[in-house]
Amino acid sequence: MSLALMFQGTGSDVGKSLIVAGLARAFTRRGLRVRPFKPQNMSNNAAVTADGGEIGRAQALQARAARVAPSVHMNPVLLKPQSQVGAQIIVQGRVMGQARAAEYQRLKPGFMAAVLDSFSRLRAEADIVLVEGAGSAAEVNLRANDIANMGFARAADVPVVLIGDIDRGGVIAALVGTHAVLEPTDAAMIGGFLVNRFRGDPSLFADGMALIAARTGWAALGLVPHLPDAAKLPAEDALALDHPLARKPGAKLRVAVTILPAIANFDDLDPLVAEPEVEVIRVRPGQALPGDAQLVIIPGSKSTLSDLHALRVAGFDVDIAAHLRRGGHVLGLCGGYQMLGRTVADPDGVEGPPGTAPGLGLLAVDTVLSGEKRLVPVRGHSHDGASLTGYEMHMGRTDGPARTRPFATLEEGGAEGAVTADGRVTGTYIHGLFGSTAQRAAWLARFDAGAPRLDHEAEVEAALDALAAHLEAHLDLDALLRLAARGRPAPAGR
Repeated sequence: MSLALMFQGTGSDVGKSLIVAGLARAFTRRGLRVRPFKPQNMSNNAAVTADGGEIGRAQALQARAARVAPSVHMNPVLLKPQSQVGAQIIVQGRVMGQARAAEYQRLKPGFMAAVLDSFSRLRAEADIVLVEGAGSAAEVNLRANDIANMGFARAADVPVVLIGDIDRGGVIAALVGTHAVLEPTDAAMIGGFLVNRFRGDPSLFADGMALIAARTGWAALGLVPHLPDAAKLPAEDALALDHPLARKPGAKLRVAVTILPAIANFDDLDPLVAEPEVEVIRVRPGQALPGDAQLVIIPGSKSTLSDLHALRVAGFDVDIAAHLRRGGHVLGLCGGYQMLGRTVADPDGVEGPPGTAPGLGLLAVDTVLSGEKRLVPVRGHSHDGASLTGYEMHMGRTDGPARTRPFATLEEGGAEGAVTADGRVTGTYIHGLFGSTAQRAAWLARFDAGAPRLDHEAEVEAALDALAAHLEAHLDLDALLRLAARGRPAPAGR
């Protein structure tokens, strides 16, 4: 049986996803067959898998780090929030339904079989499975039916490393406090801890590491310094949207992006953010779209109708109309494309109560939401001849007169999206559009913003290699492998 090691955190956004990605690349470079695994994920950033399902974006990045194709078994339970209290439930890549938070807590135990099945499948093809927990290990109020943290670790007998984030402050209290609230049998699953995102002289925290080890009995496995290059990798969830983007006063292209409550797959914008001559400005409700932006992007949404309502309440519809009167351009991605049309109908209550709402009326198309989800990788070229790659991940069909001017022609599927006659309003279902250098070049050329200054795919690969080297320098990988072996049954006869 292969090795397995689980990484849990003292809270969300402490760096679990990137630690697993970096170790996946580091162990892969050692010649090990690595598979990433997250029993349960809650994120509206998702990726399409080769086997026709969907998983959390973080696990797709971790698969890339391990140089293997992403599989639905790497994230068997994915929750995609559709409101403050409810989410779409995806099990082994397929939509199983929707549930409010309290109802999901009752349903969770029934998903453990699928979680353990997926884990077993990955373990059968790997030398080591690196498991990522969800949220905080200290959420003991949810422990009874847990499948994401200690519930999984105990069921699968996988040893745990606990991660604390010193950058947010209070890391000693976070780690020692987690030990204090865990049941002793759960605390015993933790073999060690590491402290992430340290800035400054490591010797100044030596006493802190020793204190945590003394109070918890866990081994101190490493102090990981902050790595700026980690910002080049896709973020897992919407918490990353709270991190400010760099201002670029001399940028040739300013792009304003509406940040709506159910925003999804916002990593679509990462390649634009990384371009030196492009300044991306996130605009939240309560703020006005900047008047000097040349392009406004409405990103994907997990709940098109509710985000369309939020867009109107925020006054973004008025701002967008003024933007177009000034000669600006608008791009709608997936849910944003649906909002650009004349109507969005949800007759079966896919996203909430059945109903129809008027769209922004900028494209002569209408959308009808349905329970069937389209999950496919795509290749083709846009109407200007620029090649593109990406993926579709959406519910519903969009059609109307504007479809006679498609945005793209796909190798499989034909005409896709729509563009106005003047070329200033574009809608498309294609995610990952700007990851293609040729496609990014075409968009920059429209605004006389020069040529792309980077190869995004190469940048991601370089960032993964840098992250792996960083962890190799500051963690004892052999100690991690020894800890992983702790959970492996002894050979028969011993």
